[in-house]
Amino acid sequence: MKTKTAAANAGNLIMTGVVLMLLGDLLFALNDAMGKWLVASFAVGQVLVIRSVGAFIVLGPMILRQGPMALFRVEQKGLQFIRVFMATCDVALFYAAVAYLPLADVMTFYMAGPIYIAALSHFFLGEKIGWRRWLAVLIGFAGVVIALRPSTAMLSLPSFFGLAGSLAFALSLVMSRYLRSTSDTTLVTWQTIAALVTGIVLSVGHWQPATLIDWSGMLLLGIVASCAHLLITRSLKLAPASLLAPLQYTLLLWAIVLGYLFFDDVPDTQIIVGAAIIVVAGLFIFHRKNLKETVPTEAVPLDGH
Repeated sequence: MKTKTAAANAGNLIMTGVVLMLLGDLLFALNDAMGKWLVASFAVGQVLVIRSVGAFIVLGPMILRQGPMALFRVEQKGLQFIRVFMATCDVALFYAAVAYLPLADVMTFYMAGPIYIAALSHFFLGEKIGWRRWLAVLIGFAGVVIALRPSTAMLSLPSFFGLAGSLAFALSLVMSRYLRSTSDTTLVTWQTIAALVTGIVLSVGHWQPATLIDWSGMLLLGIVASCAHLLITRSLKLAPASLLAPLQYTLLLWAIVLGYLFFDDVPDTQIIVGAAIIVVAGLFIFHRKNLKETVPTEAVPLDGH
């Protein structure tokens, strides 16, 4: 009886983790759509400043509970700086990209994040991957090229922003994995401070008056993003990462839906094909990683992957 009860409780926790992950992804998609709406009227720097202030509404109590001095007790300060720099580039480049491109287009670049991470982890984290996952990485890159539209449009500045932002996003996640002994509060706080400082610099000479609705939207942007981070962090503590990771691809679905509803954007054939290739390649990488970690050693091919 106790075994059945324990299994039921474990199942409930896993289901809760799945729901939290899906809700967190929805909030991130809403955050992205709100950001696109705001950068259409305001400079990226101004949005970053007010967004960061909004984030501290959520982070403030967490910083007080942890203790402000804990923010300065971090290991490997050089890597911490690189992670914060990459996270700041990620946010700034994302908003710069969605100011000119449909939301689904930009999210397609970002959905290649797990593919970049697989490749980067091989070199920076010593996580060896075999030929099957390398093949999936190459196929995923092909999907990115298709989504970029092989033409002179590949060289457009907004496309570069989206591609560079997705690479910065992947690098920040790799650094976060490497620095996983640092508390979530410390990691998010420093990247929020960096975004605030960057926003102040970028907004010089570009600050514009705004209505109460606009100010509220920018503040809400930070609150929604922080809540999404917290929901996803909690979900990863309740359910296996191998189960939750593929759910991140629901972001692309939400981007298509919200882009159509609010901006009348309809993805073209190349974006849909590129996105499909990226998703399939990413899911295969998750599958091979999960297979390696869960099956007996003797059942895994000789290359280990």
